[in-house]
Amino acid sequence: MGRTYIVEETVGQYLSNISLQGKTFVSGLLIGQCTSQKDYVILATRTPPKEEHSENLKHPKAKLDNLDEEWATEHANQVSRMLPGGLLVLGVFIITTLELANDFQNALRRLIFAVEKSISRKRIWNFTEEEVLERVTLHICSSTKKICCRTYDIHDPKSSAKPADWKYQNGLSTSWLSLECTVHINIHIPLSTTSISYTLEKNTKNGLIRWAKQIENGMYLINGQVKDEDCDLLEGQKKSRGNTQATSHSFDVRVLTQLLLNSDHRSTAMVQVCSGSVNLKGAVKCRAYIHSNKPKVKDAVQAVKRDILNTVADRCEILFEDLLLNEMPEKKDSTKEFHILPHRVFVPIPGSTVMLCDYKFGDESAEEIRDHFIEMFDHMIQIEDLEIAEEINTAYVSSSINSQSPLDDIDDEQPKQPIKTTIVLKMQQNIGTIAAFAVALLAAGISFHYFSD
Repeated sequence: MGRTYIVEETVGQYLSNISLQGKTFVSGLLIGQCTSQKDYVILATRTPPKEEHSENLKHPKAKLDNLDEEWATEHANQVSRMLPGGLLVLGVFIITTLELANDFQNALRRLIFAVEKSISRKRIWNFTEEEVLERVTLHICSSTKKICCRTYDIHDPKSSAKPADWKYQNGLSTSWLSLECTVHINIHIPLSTTSISYTLEKNTKNGLIRWAKQIENGMYLINGQVKDEDCDLLEGQKKSRGNTQATSHSFDVRVLTQLLLNSDHRSTAMVQVCSGSVNLKGAVKCRAYIHSNKPKVKDAVQAVKRDILNTVADRCEILFEDLLLNEMPEKKDSTKEFHILPHRVFVPIPGSTVMLCDYKFGDESAEEIRDHFIEMFDHMIQIEDLEIAEEINTAYVSSSINSQSPLDDIDDEQPKQPIKTTIVLKMQQNIGTIAAFAVALLAAGISFHYFSD
């Protein structure tokens, strides 16, 4: 039996209202949330038109082979980093004329694998073995309105299409639960002289992958409580008319990474000559959403984790893109270069409790952010709906040249101790013994403080 997709009724209305306007097809993305039992689709957005290809798309003999995968995957990348925790690009859709009704399957197959490959390349986390790895393709004939819904296993390039059910539901995302937390980051990423072939962006991503282990292995408190991961998230909430309902749609989440101390493993400090370093410091606002149909604690925590990881990685990527576009001049040796990371802006999906996000530099106007939302999601929003989550100066990147930076000798199977990273970042010690002594001293003090509490 194939998977079932529960779809927001407004998504069906949106797809029905798309007009080909002389084109032979229109493609786009399906956005929602995966669960073990079924998937939820709460939003659809068509791929923005590309001017230089408009004539080809309007040609009466145009085929689906003309579908610009590179343009479609770039749109998917942009949309993916505007999704909060819990939401994913679940698949793609194509609306075609009747003449192309038999030609769509190969085009959809190529597109869904290209989209997932492009998005996954930027992630600093991996799917778990328990997660569903099927993604959906939807074909709609503009004349007959006939729907063909199929899924593919995205981790198996040879997988065959499986039929899936596509069912509409009114008000699907009007009662979804939100989880919010503020994470204070202090990440030091050395730029080793032995890896000069690496770009700054690649070095930073590698450093963030090491930091991601702390987030993955952290302790998460929901409304101040530690809950068993297999428990119902809404357990203990008030009941109304026989149904369990949350007293609030929002949950407060705290992340404790300082408690990642394991006596079975030891980590020693070492000194490595570096060509520079990247320092990320500040407070970031994280937000995740989860369906309200018997949600599990582990699903909520996972959504929060991934939002933390995504928002930090995405900000770095956006900053590097901005620096390349503006062709920032290189700094002299032994200097520090400070850059403000973009801060987060949220906007609600019309008729839903779920919000989307974008990133804003200090000199960008609210009109520019609104226009970007409209272009990416093809939905009208108002400037007054924009919710700026953070102040401008909550995060920065510092790059210092020609310095020696202590590194942790990281074992893939052992959790990294964030106390060491913090000392390295603040102290910038060049002598291994001093750094190791300071690390040990502070780790002992902070451990005593936490455990005594």
